[in-house]
Amino acid sequence: MVPSLAAARSATTAARHVAGRRLLSDIAITRTGKPILRTEGGRSSLGGHTATVFGATGQLGRYIVHRLARQGCTVVIPFREEMAKRHLKVTGDLGRVVFVEYDLRNTDSIEASVRHSDVVYNLVGRDYPTKNFTLEDVHVEGTERIAEAVAKYDVDRFIHVSSHSANPNSSSEFYATKGRGEQVARNIFPETTIVRPAPVFGFEDNLLLKLAGVLNLFTANNMQEKFWPVHSIDVGAALEKMLYDDSTAAQTFELYGPKQYQLSEIARMVDKEIYKERRHINVPKSILKPVAGLLNKYLYWRTITADEVEREFLDQVIDPKAKTFKDLDMVPGDIADFTYHYLQGFRSQSYYDLPPATEKEKKEDKKYIHVLDEL
Repeated sequence: MVPSLAAARSATTAARHVAGRRLLSDIAITRTGKPILRTEGGRSSLGGHTATVFGATGQLGRYIVHRLARQGCTVVIPFREEMAKRHLKVTGDLGRVVFVEYDLRNTDSIEASVRHSDVVYNLVGRDYPTKNFTLEDVHVEGTERIAEAVAKYDVDRFIHVSSHSANPNSSSEFYATKGRGEQVARNIFPETTIVRPAPVFGFEDNLLLKLAGVLNLFTANNMQEKFWPVHSIDVGAALEKMLYDDSTAAQTFELYGPKQYQLSEIARMVDKEIYKERRHINVPKSILKPVAGLLNKYLYWRTITADEVEREFLDQVIDPKAKTFKDLDMVPGDIADFTYHYLQGFRSQSYYDLPPATEKEKKEDKKYIHVLDEL
């Protein structure tokens, strides 16, 4: 009996050693030197950065929140509307995503959101004015309050997401206020990393889905605006990389896609993908701009704004001195490779009445599937 008991004890001890051993892939070291240990099932243990993401309920929010949470970061999400944050609850492990109610005009609530963080992302932006907030309120005064809180609590990193073509002297109020917001952020916190994404496409975007919708009827410039559309997933990945690369502090990044398009070219791509031809009526700027201003002022839902009409006449401007995806060792995706993925739900029923796919069409479908698998 004694040898069998000894053998049992030896087996138990050996099992404990094996169970307690961690593979190298289960351990990650953050920029601050704090380890993140992966438990069984891929869940992450406590440790790593604490990141505050303002504007997380917007289009880019889910991509950066999910990336940070899966790396073991505790993500603090300031929010205004209860229903707007529901989809973010499942972007990280239980307790990894923390919600804090705040108001952009309430300094105390902003400070409460950042005082325990070592990185703050500002994704707050408004594409059109409302009765409660003007573009100046959001892009300049809101940025000022957030930057002051970051400076007050000596947060290690502040990453401010602005916009392409941001310029204090722009004829567009949106681009002008974005430009002044950049100046405010840098004046208060000189180490601010400024990010200027090109027009973003992806789920919930204001580009592909807008062109595919039935209400996108009027244009003032024959859809001649030129820009380099960028994938939301690429922007989210770039924002994550900036956190772990201290050399990005105090830098300006222009994040844009690999190819320039006219809006009319993208509209044709959309029509081809959904097997419908959307009608776009050109209205002179002198008429459409004031009408759009009145609609935005008196309607409770978004239609078109005067500033959006103004932006139709402004092509994307890229700062040649700014850093790009290349400086992050990234290659952005082309919008032409993703139209099927985001627009298949808009396809006309006539598509399903088509004859069986040809060999050429099958090859095209395989190309799309291959691109999605790589993501």
